[in-house]
Amino acid sequence: MRQNHYARKQLDNLPQRQAEGQNQVRKKKSYWNVSRTLLIAFCLLGLTAASGTGSKNNDVVLKIGIVQRFGEEPTAKLQLQPTKGDRLKLRFKTANSEQTLITQDPVQIETVMQPLSQPAVKEVVVLGTYRTFETAEDSAQKWRDRGIEVEIAQPDRWQVWAKRDVYNTPLLRRLLLQSLPDSQQNTAHLDTKVLSKVPLVSWVINGTRYSRNNVKISTGKNLIRVNKTAKPENARLYAGQMKLQPNAYGNYTLVNEVPLETYLRGVVPYEIGTSAPTASLEAQAILARTYVLRNLRRFAIDEYQLCADTHCQVYYGLNGVAPTTDKAIAATKGMVLTYQNQLVDALYSSTTGGVTASFSDIWNGEDRPYLQPIVDAPINIWDLSRQNLADEKNFQQFINLEKGFNESEWDLFRWRRETKIEDITKGLQKFLQVKKSPYSKFKTVEAMSVTKRSDSGRILELAVKTDIGVFTLHKDEVRSAFAAPISTLFYIQPLNKGQSNLWGYAFIGGGFGHGVGLSQTGAQNLAKLGWSSAKILQFYYPGTQLKILSNEIKF
Repeated sequence: MRQNHYARKQLDNLPQRQAEGQNQVRKKKSYWNVSRTLLIAFCLLGLTAASGTGSKNNDVVLKIGIVQRFGEEPTAKLQLQPTKGDRLKLRFKTANSEQTLITQDPVQIETVMQPLSQPAVKEVVVLGTYRTFETAEDSAQKWRDRGIEVEIAQPDRWQVWAKRDVYNTPLLRRLLLQSLPDSQQNTAHLDTKVLSKVPLVSWVINGTRYSRNNVKISTGKNLIRVNKTAKPENARLYAGQMKLQPNAYGNYTLVNEVPLETYLRGVVPYEIGTSAPTASLEAQAILARTYVLRNLRRFAIDEYQLCADTHCQVYYGLNGVAPTTDKAIAATKGMVLTYQNQLVDALYSSTTGGVTASFSDIWNGEDRPYLQPIVDAPINIWDLSRQNLADEKNFQQFINLEKGFNESEWDLFRWRRETKIEDITKGLQKFLQVKKSPYSKFKTVEAMSVTKRSDSGRILELAVKTDIGVFTLHKDEVRSAFAAPISTLFYIQPLNKGQSNLWGYAFIGGGFGHGVGLSQTGAQNLAKLGWSSAKILQFYYPGTQLKILSNEIKF
């Protein structure tokens, strides 16, 4: 997981905002619906009970997609290798039984394209495309509230699909699209592919080639090296077992089945580093544990639980383990962060830019009471109640402050990036094409303006005036639409560079990432000041409690 200019005038002739209609709050089903979350029934005991209860969380085996779309590229290869003195065991079903192959040698798995006897049509109704799972999930719930069954997918960007086993004929899919209002028909669409061949998993052992779509891989020591490249030094060591299985996109996912506490050994070093102060390492371990247990539903469509990159948590196996991070994980074994006896939405980012964001500043959906704007500093250097960052003048004054924050010494605490108008145009066109927006056909950008900010200063609406009209980017969309900003905590400044026409824009801001919840950089500064992990977590997630997973937990 950093020139100043006064507030820009609003765009000429921008349509009036209808704030009252846009700000109506809709009641939604609880985020913690029992049927969708395994952990609601957890009986969470207080920390005082930790010494006497014996944790069961080592029994929690996670399913992590470490290679998510294997076979997307026909030349892709995976090498699986046992550790010294061990052997690989590959199990798969045949026509009449299960076959097992055992070898001490590396096994290279590849996909071969298998021709079909006749072309096959693969078709889904895409109801929306989103930058993040959080916004996709909110959209999915809105469709369900209307009686339309949906599922969340991630072929590339996050998408909401009409559920395939419900809308399972061409007629049903087209009737669904025709039933949508015109405004939704602009973004909902049929994704239709005609396939003449499909990838089939293939590997060779002892001179014999085998081809199966589901393969279970294990070793005696429960350690497997996985390498996606031809360079041996790039191999990653994973604990647990593996399964290569089909996914929803016509290719495969390599899933690591790994115990919870072992999984954390492959997360904490890569999320916050191994040299961070002890209290910040412990806070990170608690959050990583809480995050994974709350997010087991993310990849239900593909029959695993979490990915291994920044769309979830970075998980690179055991290569990076260190005594410091192992000690922090052991010291917090079984600890999770809760709010009113439910696991919190344990969001965190590299930096906040000096102020944390509310959930709804970045994503659509209900706010979490414990995720609110907090000035990210050990002392009170800015009063948000008196100097609201939704005001453009206040915001630009705030973003020019550099001293006294937890992140002040970090390179990306403050940043400025300039982009030519031609590059801005290309990026916007590409973004709008992915979203199937009718504005993707625009030719020129005439002006841009931030038209609405949140109380934490994050951009809620940024209007773009083009030759064919004005469109608005919302919240975290601005990070997808432009290459320059690395957070939504910024303002823009038009640049002429001595020429008569608009040269481009400067993006001037702070922080890296969404800025919701804990700042990994800020937590390290607080730990250096002597704060405990519990105090750090209470600072970033006020009103929360630490709990221990116990033997009474029911799955």
